[in-house]
Amino acid sequence: QVQLVESGGGLVQAGGSLRLSCAASGRSFSRSAMGWFRQAPGKEREFVAAISWTGTSTYYADSVKGRFTISRDNAKNTEYLQMNSLKPEDTAVYYCAADAQLYRTAPLRLSSEYDYWGQGTQVTVSS
Repeated sequence: QVQLVESGGGLVQAGGSLRLSCAASGRSFSRSAMGWFRQAPGKEREFVAAISWTGTSTYYADSVKGRFTISRDNAKNTEYLQMNSLKPEDTAVYYCAADAQLYRTAPLRLSSEYDYWGQGTQVTVSS
């Protein structure tokens, strides 16, 4: 059974940092694109960041560019989201996602392009 499990969420003050992790099990995603999305209360799920299977290509939403960094460790079957300079508007449930296809070179920005999803981790930024 394939599972993506996020961790690292929590409560932080504005300007602070958090590092989210997404550990995959049940199959290897070392050759698959992965990404992060978030959903705030009353809003639709939105794209945050994506990374190619090699880790050499990344893409960010304008709202997080320069503050968030996506990375991956294929040996550990894990991806990360380093979040710095957090703002109250970053408050949301953060989801990791993984592609079932192999060797797609470009980061994926649409939720419909992902096949596997984690259960989400809450990030709350206080002002």
